[in-house]
Amino acid sequence: MKIIQFNSVGGASGDMILGALIGLGADIKALNETLHAILPGEDFSIEACPCESHGMCGIRASVRLARTEGHSHRKLAEIRKIAESAALPEKVRAMTVKTFESLARAEAKIHGTTPEEIHFHEVGALDSIIDITGSCLALHMLGTDATSLTPLPLGHGLIKCAHGTIPSPAPASIELLKGLPTLQVDEPFELVTPSAAALLSTWGNTPIPPGSLIRECSYSFGQRLLKERPNLLRAIAYETPASNESCEWDSCSVLECNIDDSTPEIIGNACSKLMEAGALDVFTCPLQMKKQRPGVLLSVLCREEDRTRMIEMIFRQTSSFGIRVRSTERAILARRHVTASTPFGAVRIKVGSLRGEDISAAPEISDCAKLADEKGLSLRSVWEAAIAASNGLGDSLKK
Repeated sequence: MKIIQFNSVGGASGDMILGALIGLGADIKALNETLHAILPGEDFSIEACPCESHGMCGIRASVRLARTEGHSHRKLAEIRKIAESAALPEKVRAMTVKTFESLARAEAKIHGTTPEEIHFHEVGALDSIIDITGSCLALHMLGTDATSLTPLPLGHGLIKCAHGTIPSPAPASIELLKGLPTLQVDEPFELVTPSAAALLSTWGNTPIPPGSLIRECSYSFGQRLLKERPNLLRAIAYETPASNESCEWDSCSVLECNIDDSTPEIIGNACSKLMEAGALDVFTCPLQMKKQRPGVLLSVLCREEDRTRMIEMIFRQTSSFGIRVRSTERAILARRHVTASTPFGAVRIKVGSLRGEDISAAPEISDCAKLADEKGLSLRSVWEAAIAASNGLGDSLKK
């Protein structure tokens, strides 16, 4: 499995991301040829020049336009049409459309309208379309399975744009970066652009598994000189060890609070509401708290992008005045469903595998419960029949 980690030292923009991927080996000639084929009549070129900053050598990428577009006001439908009609691999086409749709949703939320009504200004310009589409294509060229991020530095100050003067980071960037690691730094500039925020949030943040090997590294520099740091985006290509390739890795948040002044009914209802809202898991453990009060530890496991929403729900649904928050990683078995026949009907069996070997199988309890209700049987009798049926699916399905 190949994971590319973006180590944002001085920020990230569309051309810096594109440059980092070119530095890792994406073919700039093939990028130009493919993009010219899907943007006929446009005179442009992607260029990457050697660059040195703070004693480090790398490249600086840019999109060179033969003419200035002036003010470009494309809507999402127009950009989507360009991407969907392009002669691109399906994965690249979908990734490009998803990136622009994410950006449109962020802009729509800021401006109080719908994604379809948003007029892209700077991001609708030709060079930004090339940055985003080219970056998605370059990522695919490199055979990337996932991307990872170190904290993204955020500057401060004001930005002049088509809408007027706005704070830095741009509101759309803030919206897109929700759930991603960031770091506030003393640089009076926009360090992470909306294009970069849209790309990085769309690609996701997969943790680097322990024991992964560094295979390549590139250094991509931006145009501006910063006060305290190099304007650098470093990209590191990792190869995960073979022993981990059977597992899926993801990052998630753990939210915990101690509660000693709520009833079991309230705690139970909160757990149900959190699961309905998309929590990955919710559980409680008994505690002995201050003044010898019996209480519970409420633990919620959720996706990082859902963290803020889950925190607000815990505050609203419980009596807690504080929540502990930490990030963690999960290793997840590769899984699939097979159907087993029982004397009472069909039941789905969830099968987990490690390095291609099926090592675990469990009946779906919802299927068992449905059959039990339909047949007027106990859940236990149906579940035991499903276990017996799963044992008969093959010797590789071991308990």
